[in-house]
Amino acid sequence: MTLEQLRIFVEVAQRQHLTQAAAALHLTPSAVSASVKTLEDRYGTALFHRVGRRIETSEAGRIFLDEARRTLASARAAEATLTELGELRRGSLSIHASQTIASYWLPALLVRFRQAYPAIDLRLEVDNTENVAQAVLQGMADLGFVEGAIDEPALAREVVGNDRMVVVVAPGHPWARGQPLEAADLLGAQWILREAGSGTRSAFEAALDAAGIQADALRVDIGLPSNEAVRSAVMAGPYATAVSELVVASHLQAGLLAQASFDLPARSFSMLRHPERHRSRAAAAFEELVRAHPA
Repeated sequence: MTLEQLRIFVEVAQRQHLTQAAAALHLTPSAVSASVKTLEDRYGTALFHRVGRRIETSEAGRIFLDEARRTLASARAAEATLTELGELRRGSLSIHASQTIASYWLPALLVRFRQAYPAIDLRLEVDNTENVAQAVLQGMADLGFVEGAIDEPALAREVVGNDRMVVVVAPGHPWARGQPLEAADLLGAQWILREAGSGTRSAFEAALDAAGIQADALRVDIGLPSNEAVRSAVMAGPYATAVSELVVASHLQAGLLAQASFDLPARSFSMLRHPERHRSRAAAAFEELVRAHPA
């Protein structure tokens, strides 16, 4: 049974006339008659009584008419849904992002997307880089945004922004005077860092390794699960930390923190997606918005 057969049946049943139904459907009377007969023969049920040149809906036809109308209404609703999804008037988009990106880089893009596509259900989950990559890999997120490199060959990675990391201390810390720091200075200091698995910590440790400094030799007194917690803890004690400049820019300007004289290389912000999973129109639209955003 096809939707076209249902449409023909409903038109004939409503008009009680083959020729008028054929005209409304832009079909020939013979095509309409053949479609009705195919239904009747296939299911062994008379849907109409032929009375001379007239037809009348049988009892079975009257019962079937209600079901046919409901089925056609559901089909129209499904078609409307696909149209709305294609035109981004309906749908959802799940984004997972690491903390620095979610808090300081992504919000402006989310606002712009919401303004352009207000009917899309937009959801953001915040986690560390490792967990964001897993969410995209497992299909829990349409898109992921992380800092630095990831070791996950099944995911497609595209650099969409850049970031600068800095070492900061409280204003009363000896490093606040701006003297150049050596490896021995770093190894002799007390540190507060993000938790293992975060992009910020991974990028800092990779930078130390590249500079010939063993990252696992640092004295890390506390590992904390958020940038804001790290920032507040460093302001309160004799500690140093390495964070995105985005996280501490206003605090540096206000004199609440001081930047130590140790250069760290720039790191990238990356967009992750699973190349083998279906890419929704909403996800594609967000990708285009991100690419148009100045890096």
